[in-house]
Amino acid sequence: MSNPASPLAPGSLAGRTALVTGSSRGIGAATVALLAQAGANVVVNYRAKAPRAEKVVAAAKEQGVGAIAVQADLTDVASVAAMFAAAEDAFGTLDVLVMNASGGMESGMGEDYAMRLNRDAQVGLLEAALPHLAEGARVVFVTSHQAHFIRTTPTMPEYEAVALSKRAGEDALRERIPALAERGIELVVVSGDMIEGTITATLLERANPGAIEGRRADAGKLYDVEEFAAEVALAAVEPVPADSTRLVGDVSGFGDAEGVR
Repeated sequence: MSNPASPLAPGSLAGRTALVTGSSRGIGAATVALLAQAGANVVVNYRAKAPRAEKVVAAAKEQGVGAIAVQADLTDVASVAAMFAAAEDAFGTLDVLVMNASGGMESGMGEDYAMRLNRDAQVGLLEAALPHLAEGARVVFVTSHQAHFIRTTPTMPEYEAVALSKRAGEDALRERIPALAERGIELVVVSGDMIEGTITATLLERANPGAIEGRRADAGKLYDVEEFAAEVALAAVEPVPADSTRLVGDVSGFGDAEGVR
């Protein structure tokens, strides 16, 4: 993939290391590209597509930074531990952890897969990361408005299990903010509307034809992968909002924001 223009100043992350889960494609891959352009060494996590991950690594190395691809199934504790060990062996401590990987619409993964991946695995990921995160590190949890606002705004039936599990994961991570603060680590939730060009949008459109166009009509604009990745990258460096939430794009029709955070 081509490198999107970075919203971060060149060299602003020099000497730092970022790990992005689910970064062999889509938002994760675009976020890796932006962090690398800013000078960060990057760890590209993937579950199954090694050749795709290696292409992301190669593009990052062209920016003059260190980059490695590490396979890990986030629902497997040993796999996650090995991923962080590989990251530390390569670069030392981590300064940025972007929790981008999610799922739950895949077939054949079991009825509880969405909750295991979007809640349990995210909590496990953070706990496993703690010994490897430097003081002053930033953790970014990527979610959707459809999940963030699920308590007040129903979503499409095809996405409901994912939305509920991602909100559960967000809640569980937010509970750890005070403990993280004691370690000098900040956490920010980045929530975006439906993102054009993602696998989730594709699956929703397949299950519910017209879903993307309908949401675009309501919102006026939908972000694409590169635009949303720019917001994720900025969330890794800009001051964390008081409510630890960075809302990206239109939120009209999503209920009372204050009531769901």
